[in-house]
Amino acid sequence: MSEHHVSEDAHQHCQSLQDALDRLRRDGLDRLAHWGDRLAAILPAGGRLLAAGNGGSAAQAQHLTAELVGRYRKERPAYSAIALHAETSSLTAIGNDYGYEHVFARQVSAHGRRGDVLLLLSTSGRSANLIAAAATARTVGLHVWAMTGPAPSPLADIAEETLSIDATSTATIQEAHLVAVHLLCENFDAAAGRARARPTGTGEPMAAAPRPL
Repeated sequence: MSEHHVSEDAHQHCQSLQDALDRLRRDGLDRLAHWGDRLAAILPAGGRLLAAGNGGSAAQAQHLTAELVGRYRKERPAYSAIALHAETSSLTAIGNDYGYEHVFARQVSAHGRRGDVLLLLSTSGRSANLIAAAATARTVGLHVWAMTGPAPSPLADIAEETLSIDATSTATIQEAHLVAVHLLCENFDAAAGRARARPTGTGEPMAAAPRPL
């Protein structure tokens, strides 16, 4: 096999990702476990996850909603999760009529109910349309979580809880976000599985009321 030159940039990219994942493992696993537990109390009780991002972060958010509506690893019930940026007719109509800053906030007003979760992904934490969505969600009564790049940022400031990836490269932040999405799914599935295995009538309060028809 012929030898190929591996650029220094490639080595630096791998090292940057390894460093970011080390920090995620040290600082972020507890938060992802907490989020998984909260989703396991909210979604099976009739709540919903709304998610959004721009560009590569949109793909990460849609990856998460697909795992919840479909499945991550093991067979389990389907849960309500919507990627707001994937609603292309709504997205373009709202952008055309109200401006691009409102493309997610308007949908949060339509689909969100008190006790639901809005999860926003942004490498910069400065996207105006995500910040507007977070503000609307807080007003409606949703829980607002964010996955961002380094803190502080405007999105981290307005979200209730934030998982920040301390890295300088946009690519590294997105790659770490994908790992975080998978870890969130693992934690959710584990927590929801434990809840389904508990005997009924334990007297534990439900975290979210069923959604109105």
